[in-house]
Amino acid sequence: MVHPYLRRRMGQEQAHYQKPELEAVLKRTLGVPLFQEQAMQIAMVAANFSGTEADELRRAMATFKRTGKVQNFRDKMVGGMIANGYDADFAERCFRQIEGFGEYGFPESHAASFAVLVYDSSWVKCHYPDVFAAALLNAQPMGFYAPAQIVRDAREHGVDIRPLCINASSWDNGLEPTSFDVTRIARHNASMAGCIRTRHAVRLGFRQVKGLSRKDMDRLVATRADRPFDSVRDVWLRTGLSRAVITRLADADAFAALGLPRRDALWAAEALDAGSAAESLPLFAAATSEDLQKEEEARLPAMPPGEEVVNDYRFLSLSLKAHPMSFLRRDLHPLGVVPHGRLPDLRSGRFVTVAGLVLIRQRPGSAKGIIFMTLEDESGISNIIVWPKVFEAYRAVVLGGRMLKVRGRLQASHGVIHIVADEIVDMTSMLVRIAQGGLDGARLLAPTDHVKSPLKNHKPVIRGPIPSIGPVAEVAASLGRALARADEVRRPDPGSQRGAAARAERLTSPASRH
Repeated sequence: MVHPYLRRRMGQEQAHYQKPELEAVLKRTLGVPLFQEQAMQIAMVAANFSGTEADELRRAMATFKRTGKVQNFRDKMVGGMIANGYDADFAERCFRQIEGFGEYGFPESHAASFAVLVYDSSWVKCHYPDVFAAALLNAQPMGFYAPAQIVRDAREHGVDIRPLCINASSWDNGLEPTSFDVTRIARHNASMAGCIRTRHAVRLGFRQVKGLSRKDMDRLVATRADRPFDSVRDVWLRTGLSRAVITRLADADAFAALGLPRRDALWAAEALDAGSAAESLPLFAAATSEDLQKEEEARLPAMPPGEEVVNDYRFLSLSLKAHPMSFLRRDLHPLGVVPHGRLPDLRSGRFVTVAGLVLIRQRPGSAKGIIFMTLEDESGISNIIVWPKVFEAYRAVVLGGRMLKVRGRLQASHGVIHIVADEIVDMTSMLVRIAQGGLDGARLLAPTDHVKSPLKNHKPVIRGPIPSIGPVAEVAASLGRALARADEVRRPDPGSQRGAAARAERLTSPASRH
């Protein structure tokens, strides 16, 4: 029902009414019943339902997914419409539409309330993308999109996103006054340049760092009010925070503004020792930091850019330094892979090859088995349509891949671009190249059927000695957790029909009885 309405809104087809009494009911929705009240009115004016019978129909529509009672009204509805001079085919179509309300139908009051929320949110996002982004980040976890996608979208609308800073960040993501540079707006958002009114940058807050508590960070911010911090040791001594908290701040690159790269800050954090700190000894209690002799600074090799990005995703769920795919572009070019940012320039109908990290996997119950995926690279996103036959041919790849290469036909209409998948290749193994020298031997995938058995948090069994490469080896898993917030194929919503079916299957399987 939604698609005919949209086509009529865009002037692609004309509204048609069988009789004047139906036009009175459906004119404002262009001949398409969208609300439960309209279904009740159709039943009353076209099929001679009484008010009581129409209310029973409404109740049946609301519980159709659980009880299927709408079918009890079929004969009366169809028969009544035919008796009033309507075509049998039209009567059947009307009843099928009413059945469809069991999937998504709302009372008009609910739809209007939701529309107001959507409009208000859209208005804020259009005119103040800085405020919108900060609010969404502060409300996490929520919704389809992970922090990395919220930040990417804000930057594409010209918003300056500033990194975590030991001397500037608070617990929440905040706004800092700045001038707006229209040249930062991405090409595909250029038409919005006159609408954006933002005059603030977004400063990432400590809440973005995994493993930090608000209590500890509030203490840090309160201590900082006297004077800014000047070193890792200064933060530790003045705040009284544990070495573990200081180390996590270093993991998150919070000391970069002090001229300390992540690796140097971690080195300084590891040197903290309450039992041997000269500043805590009675002899030096009255001494200032200038009076104490400083050790010669260690010269540490710079952390590779790819490893920096991987660690950003591990501890912040996003990176402002680079996109993981940017490190693989040189390897993807010989494979004929087109950056997502170039898709609007290509002719609709041609075959293209794209690659990216998997953000979203959806398989709506009303989509007849079609899977919708969203891939992301450093230039934007692509929307992938996977038909059931293609899914069966590439089932393990679609379910298990963190990074995919897709070849298919490009479809473009009214600014919306899709790629209908014809071939899908798992490129997850390429992710080990991002942090070179630190990822050999990483166990990245545990293939299984997560449609039948929704994914649970688990760690693969490692046989033999644990690799010495440490947490960087988890690059694929880290990126997957940070990016793929809405993965309804691998992790069905427990409240959805597929999620309920998956639970029932687990409970009735032979293995569950032992």
